[in-house]
Amino acid sequence: MGEVTAFTTIKEESEFHLVEKKSEFIGYAKPVRSEQEAIETIQSLRKKHADARHHVYAYVVGGVMRYSDDGEPQGTGGVPVLDVIRKNGVEGAVIVVVRYFGGVLLGAGGLTRAYSAAASGALHQAQVVVMQRFVETELVCQYADYAKILRDLDRFHSRIDHCEYADVITLSLAVRFDQLEHFQKHLYELSAGRLVLKEVGWRYDCDA
Repeated sequence: MGEVTAFTTIKEESEFHLVEKKSEFIGYAKPVRSEQEAIETIQSLRKKHADARHHVYAYVVGGVMRYSDDGEPQGTGGVPVLDVIRKNGVEGAVIVVVRYFGGVLLGAGGLTRAYSAAASGALHQAQVVVMQRFVETELVCQYADYAKILRDLDRFHSRIDHCEYADVITLSLAVRFDQLEHFQKHLYELSAGRLVLKEVGWRYDCDA
């Protein structure tokens, strides 16, 4: 995913409870960085809810999509959960819906609606966010330039990670990838060529 400049994912882990005709559905959503992490999450929830009848899941990560009905009628569990992830355009997430059977049959339509609702509730509680690619840079500036740089950070979707104050100020700045060239040009014009960004790395982060 190193070439991707932005993608939609979830911000944090979440848990969502739903009761439908005495059956309890517990939806869990979690951001994951790999298929292995998704699998480990599923296994952990199976152990946590070992007494539950079904552990339906779906995940999308690194271009891989997987789902399981885990004993529910085909297409009534895993597919609705996967559809929730895909319709929200989410990448790097796993959703597990644990079902405790309440003794009343829900039918295919009822199961599909319940699994979809539990997955959707968990996903939105986890907060859907857009992750942007940020370039980590270093900038050395004079104190006279500092206020001017601060004034323009938001306009170029940039943020300060760290500052060191000495005879000059050394700033660690994270600049959104699609704004890097514009920001560098702006700094060059602002300082008559004195201010130059040095790239030191990159990361994904929520937009500034």
